[in-house]
Amino acid sequence: MTKPPLTLYLAAPRGFCAGVDRAIKIVELALEKWGAPVYVRHEIVHNKFVVDGLRDKGAVFVEELSDVPSDRPVIFSAHGVPKSVPNAAEARNMIYVDATCPLVSKVHIEAQRHAEAGLQMIMIGHAGHPETIGTMGQLPQGEVLLVETPADVASVMVRDPERLAYVTQTTLSVDDTAEIVAALKARFPAIIGPHKEDICYATTNRQEAVKAMAPRCDAMLVVGAPNSSNSRRLVEVGARAGCAYAQLVQRAADIDWRALDGITSIGITAGASAPEVLINEVIEAFKQRYDVTSEMVETAQENVEFKVPRVLRIPA
Repeated sequence: MTKPPLTLYLAAPRGFCAGVDRAIKIVELALEKWGAPVYVRHEIVHNKFVVDGLRDKGAVFVEELSDVPSDRPVIFSAHGVPKSVPNAAEARNMIYVDATCPLVSKVHIEAQRHAEAGLQMIMIGHAGHPETIGTMGQLPQGEVLLVETPADVASVMVRDPERLAYVTQTTLSVDDTAEIVAALKARFPAIIGPHKEDICYATTNRQEAVKAMAPRCDAMLVVGAPNSSNSRRLVEVGARAGCAYAQLVQRAADIDWRALDGITSIGITAGASAPEVLINEVIEAFKQRYDVTSEMVETAQENVEFKVPRVLRIPA
């Protein structure tokens, strides 16, 4: 039986970013150095396949530091943690390694610097996301106010409208964030922004590739986890950029083939915490059903690399 033809557009960049790569490497090196079990507070990155793979190697994932024995090493996830977490680890004389992405750490340092200058912070982010919790937890309660939408800006209550600064979660939609920043500047003209954009290079690059790809596709799939902020933003960006059907899938088994009936082109990308093996799995699933012609849509090249903490570069 003849397979129907399908043009498959593959976004570049896609998948793992330098911060995710580093975080996974930190867990693997910690297991090599200290042996199993090594504890990880929260998912190291938001991807079940990655987490399950590390669990098989001896990593134990917990939600709170109180779940970790004092005599075993603990790693803090790539999303960052409130200051209270390393403080509590030090109080218990624990070995801990901070796998916070350096670009998230940059936002933490920024918030601290503004606070030292006497400015109250406004954070653009998603309530309950680990990165937002970590960033807001760098300063005392009430010093960082959260806004999620332009509507929130209208109602936020600040201490002094002349002494404000803002930071953002690193995995937001570039366009949505620009709207919120515009609303902040309209209401608080004196507000100070970051020296360099807080939304990370990987989030921005993946969104730009989707914008270039989406108008050419009947449908688009984003390989990523439902709790991955940057993956969910890619779905939204794809839909907004003109793709009639944009969907998040964790694996090939999640593809809704009925929804794709009759398509002649599809775009595939992946969030920054999705490994290439899962992207290849999805591509292979299409090759089983269609006569696939592949085309790369490349909008940027990435060569960023972050070093692991020094403690893991020193032999045990």
